[in-house]
Parts: sequence; C-alpha cells; structure tokens
Amino acid sequence: MPYFLIPVIFLGLVIFISAFFIIKQQTAAVIERFGRFQSIRHSGLQIKIPIVDRIAGRLSLKIQQLDVIVETKTLDDVFVKLKVSVQYKVIRDKVYEAFYKLDYPHDQITSYVFDVVRAEVPKMKLDDVFVKKDDIAIAVKTELNDAMMEYGYDIIKTLVTDIDPDAQVKAAMNRINASEREKIAAQFEGDAARILIVEKAKAEAESKRLQGQGIADQRREIARGLEESVEVLNKVGINSQEASALIVVTQHYDTLQSIGEETNSNLILLPNSPQAGSDMLNNMVASFTASNQIGEAMKNQRKKKGDE
Repeated sequence: MPYFLIPVIFLGLVIFISAFFIIKQQTAAVIERFGRFQSIRHSGLQIKIPIVDRIAGRLSLKIQQLDVIVETKTLDDVFVKLKVSVQYKVIRDKVYEAFYKLDYPHDQITSYVFDVVRAEVPKMKLDDVFVKKDDIAIAVKTELNDAMMEYGYDIIKTLVTDIDPDAQVKAAMNRINASEREKIAAQFEGDAARILIVEKAKAEAESKRLQGQGIADQRREIARGLEESVEVLNKVGINSQEASALIVVTQHYDTLQSIGEETNSNLILLPNSPQAGSDMLNNMVASFTASNQIGEAMKNQRKKKGDE
C-alpha cells in the first residue's frame, strides 16, 4: 500500500466516526446544517452528516431549580428578603423554542419573579407575608407559566423557601413573642398558686373539722366515763359532789405520775404541795355546794315570781 494513502484512510476513518454521536437520557440535541436548523435528536445513538451537520447545542429535559432572592418592602414599611425557588423544565416538544427564542432563560425567570414579588408583598403586612407565602408562590407560578410557556419552559412549582426581615425587626418580633409567652406562663403560675391556696385551705378546714370532731368525741367519752364513775361511787354511799371531787383529785395525781415518768419534761404543775390534794378536794366540795345553793336560790326566786 502506498504511504500517501495512509493519511487519506485515517482522515476518512475520522470523518466516518464523527458521523456517529450519543445523546444522554433526558437530553435533547439541536442539529444544524450549514447554520440552519435541521432537527432535534433525543437520547441514544444518532447519525449526522459529517462536516455538513453539526450539534448546535444540548438542552437538559430534567427538572431544574433556580433560587431568586428578592428584597422588597411590606405594607407596614418593613424591608424583607424573600427566597423564591422556581422549579422548571424544558418541554420535550418545544425544544426549538427553548433553544432559539431565549438566550438566558435564568435572567428571564428572575425578572418575572422580581416583578411579581414586588407587586404582591407591598400589599401585605409582615405577619401576612409569613401566613400567605403560599399565595405569593402561586402568583409567581401563574405569571411565569403564562410567560415562559411560549418559550418552551414549563414551570413545575414555585416555593417561597425563606422570609428574612431586617435584623432589628426580627429582634423586636422575638421580644414580642417572648413577652407573650411570659404573660401566659405568669397566668398559668397564678392559676396554679390559686388552686394550691384553695386546696390548702380546704385541707386545713377538713383537718380542723376532723380535729373538732375528735375533741368532741373525746369529751363525750370523758363525760361518759365520769358518769359511770359517779354511778359506781354512788352505789358505795358517796354522793355526786364528793364523787366529782374525788375524780378530779384522782386525775390530779395521775397527772403528777405521768409527769414523773417523763425524764425530759419541763411542765410544772401548781399547786404541788403535799396538802394540795386535800385542799383541792375541800375547795371543790365547797364550790359544788355553793353552786347548788345558788341554783336552789334562783329556782325559788323564779317560782316566787311565778306565784305572784
């Protein structure tokens, strides 16, 4: 084989191989022939005429996202930054429009986002911007769909992903929120304290009621015991006055004995002389006698008045 044919064969082989090209999945290629649009090719192994045809460009058919940050003013004169995320894709049947009608689709989308956001947000107060962010996103999507559909772009979804007011405004909002929460906490603490006081008062009232009932029962039993003791003493010839005095004296000495059994007791019982028991007995008998005399006198006086 002549040596001059080797470059020719090599060149022909290169031209032949260049006729074949591969397009990835979810991608479209625009083919031009001598600078004029020829066709659109999709994924797979494709063939073009070498030298005559060329790949003018490739467009991804996947969903893409563009984040746009817009600074604007609300109805209550608060400057706020909004981050709007636009999810879009090239329509498979409109690759021609997407490739030839728009040089910079990102700039076009950004312009529409700025226009819509700066038209909608100034109508709202800052609190409403947070509450109605979905309404802003829907307004942006509607405007973009109407404008970008003509250029072969489909707006899948728009999201307001961040709302960032001025730092001083955020600090004020945090203080307001903290104050509201402290107010609610104080109300709960006050209610809890009130309930505690009421329940404590109820418990004390119940305790005093039960204590009074216990004292009444104790006194009732003491009275019953004294009555039985008097009846027993009456049977052996001791009258009621003497029996009552004897019982009091007995209780006096029982008290002295109880005090003596307590080693750490600081109680002093007065009087406490040896003749104290005798004096107490005589005084009590005299007291009972005087009481009976006074009672008889008052009874006779009432009877006399009744006769008159």
